[in-house]
Amino acid sequence: MTTEDQGQRIVATARGWIGTPYRHQASRKGVGCDCLGLVRGIWRELYGQEPEEPAPYSADWAERGGEERLLMAAFRHFGAPLPLAEAREGDVIVLRWKAGAIAKHAGILSAPDGFIHAYEQAAVVESPLVRAWRRRIAGVFRFPPVEDRSA
Repeated sequence: MTTEDQGQRIVATARGWIGTPYRHQASRKGVGCDCLGLVRGIWRELYGQEPEEPAPYSADWAERGGEERLLMAAFRHFGAPLPLAEAREGDVIVLRWKAGAIAKHAGILSAPDGFIHAYEQAAVVESPLVRAWRRRIAGVFRFPPVEDRSA
């Protein structure tokens, strides 16, 4: 499978989650998920079992802990972050709510100017990647190669 095909597959998988209600710590398509749960659910659809089970976390975990837990988990499972200029459809983006804050939101790039994410107090949505979102990107990560099961 080419990297372009993989990106398209990831976006199609993520779009299958659109409309899933926002539920803190959940990760079930159509039932509920948060932003981490969305990425976890896509991982399961692509590879089967998740690489690790996240520990329980409060809604304000980043403000209380002071550790870049989300970025470190992304690094462990996706590898080194990529330059924003190399981002492409299907990549995971990790975002900070403001400069200097701990990164605590994630989504899937669906186009050069769009991303899919679990929007708090709403659902999984596809949003424009406007400048306000783009400037919050703390890291871009690529899913590992997916085995082509159609062969």
